[in-house]
Amino acid sequence: MNPADLPRAVVRAVRCAVADGELAAGAVVPERVVVERTRPGGVGDYATPVAFQVAKGAGVRPHAVAQVLARRLVQEPGIEDVEVTGPGFLCFVLPAPTAPDVISRGIIDDIVIRDTRGGAALLQAADAADPALELRERVVRDCVLRLLRTQDGGNTDTHAPIAPVAPVAKRDGDVIARYGRDAAAWAMLAVPAKETPAFGEVLLLQSEASEFFRVRYAHARARDLVRNAAQLGFGPEAGDVDNAGALLRALADHPLVLEAAAHHRAPERLVRQLVEVADALLDFQYRVLPKGDEKPSAAHRARLALAEAAGTVLAGGLALLGIDAPTRL
Repeated sequence: MNPADLPRAVVRAVRCAVADGELAAGAVVPERVVVERTRPGGVGDYATPVAFQVAKGAGVRPHAVAQVLARRLVQEPGIEDVEVTGPGFLCFVLPAPTAPDVISRGIIDDIVIRDTRGGAALLQAADAADPALELRERVVRDCVLRLLRTQDGGNTDTHAPIAPVAPVAKRDGDVIARYGRDAAAWAMLAVPAKETPAFGEVLLLQSEASEFFRVRYAHARARDLVRNAAQLGFGPEAGDVDNAGALLRALADHPLVLEAAAHHRAPERLVRQLVEVADALLDFQYRVLPKGDEKPSAAHRARLALAEAAGTVLAGGLALLGIDAPTRL
């Protein structure tokens, strides 16, 4: 089971528990469930607070609801363990993701490519928005709209209520003129909406000291690897890849991050995940192409497929932020 499958499995467990009388008929079966990676030091790999949502109509405490769901979910193929923590959080342990799972089972081909298309069509939304809105409010609102559309089948009528947005500090002046549209948008989206964004010369650096640069550079490197491999006579092909745990986990988490970022109206969650993907890819890139007299093998094709998938994730994520993803830097 991919992490992206967990929300559907949880919804199915709630529906079946209500149908079988384990939960009261008044219990609300949610249409969508947010599952997120547990924080450092937490239990398991992923967690959801769905029991609190269901308990309101079930007439029982969230912990009791979670216990019912845990008994069902632990029987799902691909879930190694389910534990109830605190007042009713469901925590899951999944097997480590594999490259074929991440690439071939829809995470990249379906969700990520849809993100790229949806975001690219809306890159100019902020420029065309109501000029009465403050600059940062406009940027945050339009990014939230794009995120919601990816989770709502492209519905362009989705409304996006968001928390109050802290404006750009007056001392920063015209940040678009100073830093450029993309770098300014990155700074405005990189912190929670209620916090004042920080601008500085680091946004203009083309070095690993800049997260903005690292994400766009990692995307360009992924495209370079595909071009260089073609010159060597081989292309990407899904297969097993060893010693790529950080990159595999980041890619497998991508659909859940999009869901959580949309649900919480929190673009900064997507920003953090893109940095994680970029850093993992930049560490991984040196293993992709053959070295010296080494001939391309199935292992090289599989590594290239994983790098290409990472590049697609970065392109889609940047498009959702309203930021260009250059193919060369």
